Amino acid sequence: MSRFPHVEFLLSVAAPVQFPPDAGAEVAIAGRSNAGKSSAINAIAERKALARTSKTPGQTRLLNYFELEESHRIVDLPGYGYAAVRPDERRKWVPLIDALRARTSLKGLCLIVDSRRGLRDEDFGLIEWADPTRRGVHVLLSKADKLNQAERAAVLKDSRAQLGSLASVQVFSAHSGLGVKEAQSALAALWERNKKTPDGPIGLPGADITRHRS
Repeated sequence: MSRFPHVEFLLSVAAPVQFPPDAGAEVAIAGRSNAGKSSAINAIAERKALARTSKTPGQTRLLNYFELEESHRIVDLPGYGYAAVRPDERRKWVPLIDALRARTSLKGLCLIVDSRRGLRDEDFGLIEWADPTRRGVHVLLSKADKLNQAERAAVLKDSRAQLGSLASVQVFSAHSGLGVKEAQSALAALWERNKKTPDGPIGLPGADITRHRS
């Protein structure tokens, strides 16, 4: 049975006034335009075409909302780092992304990074945007099926060293299914991150498990 049996597309947002009510929990999904973000969303949601994949990177122009559980959403952000997107169109995204960051319901960021390319300055810019002091950040090193086991272990070790306490990280492949279950658990933990328990806020369970997979 699917981890998320009631997945549905909610709406596309082009302006802050179009956001759904600021309630429940949502996690932003971001990554460079060629990092495999749409494929990762489809794999985590266990749907073949929930998010559109394209041979031409940079096709997401709006913020696309999907509900995976009742009051638990993911927000597909426009890909970044793709030169074909016009500068004037990029500028339109700024107030939209800033308004998303201000939402109380935004609990975390899931960042998709091509494992063959590693973390870049733009990726750390997104992590800074998410504000790791307030929100959880989880990094998926995507397309890991294209690396052998030793290469996967090396990029995971290097990424852990670069990220430090900023984010948890795992290897991931939408194509082979590597790390999908761990990514689902990490997403669920991000949704719950700021909920209070008698002993304090919930952390990000699953990070240690995914960090040691190779």
